[in-house]
Amino acid sequence: MKKIGSPEKEMSFLDHLEELRWHLIRSTAAVMILAVLAFIFKDFIFDTLIFGPKRPDFPTYRMFCNISQAMGMDSFCFQEMPFRIQSRTVGGQFAAHMWTSIYAGIIVAFPYILYEFWKFIKPGLKDSERRSSRGFIVIASLLFFTGVLFGYYLITPLSINFLGNYRVSEEVFNDFDLDSYISLVRTSVLACGIVFELPIIMYILTKIGLVTPQFLRKYRKFALIIVLLLSAVITPPDIVSQIMVAIPILILYEVSIYISKIVIRNQEKELRKRKGA
Repeated sequence: MKKIGSPEKEMSFLDHLEELRWHLIRSTAAVMILAVLAFIFKDFIFDTLIFGPKRPDFPTYRMFCNISQAMGMDSFCFQEMPFRIQSRTVGGQFAAHMWTSIYAGIIVAFPYILYEFWKFIKPGLKDSERRSSRGFIVIASLLFFTGVLFGYYLITPLSINFLGNYRVSEEVFNDFDLDSYISLVRTSVLACGIVFELPIIMYILTKIGLVTPQFLRKYRKFALIIVLLLSAVITPPDIVSQIMVAIPILILYEVSIYISKIVIRNQEKELRKRKGA
């Protein structure tokens, strides 16, 4: 990898470490600044975002309620969730406030983290690789935030509705711990955000030669099984939620095959140009 601004000078291993250290410092600083802002706007983060999916007027519930009523049913139409959220440790609420702010900082700072990562690897790329990777930050960020919104507006309310209403006996009332509730919201949002990066991951794996379109097509059936298992892990144990998660992941898998095909085609064109030169 060559040093930025000095094409003729090669960077040593220690230079790479120093460069990486500053990228990590700037990324961490961005996360912490946004985390502090999230910490300050506590009411919006908790009352509007975190606890939004437990209220009956949440957009997802209203949409499913209207759909079910149009079909002559009464699903997702309720006045109140049959559970309470409690904090059973002395520092529970403060710890939840602090860690939720940090995770919020990571999510919002994701494009900048990608930018710092891109700045670190960019000097080591060839001109053709740089050209083919244009829009990487924008596309990766859009996929991530699409996954975050999908997890927040679909997976989170479905999970809360299912688990909040599930009872083994009328004698048992659900009192959820604050950390457990926040963990469910956080896992649903981050897991979907990461899963939606599948096309980017496949693009990188194809570029370094670990996968091919033929490989992805050959093992499509196995991928289907993995997708179903993954959807079972990040959703409540009901078939509707699992299907809603599985469908976009399968679509992303098919998109990944197409992207992998384009990468291979471009690599073959580049190889033919080199041979003809």
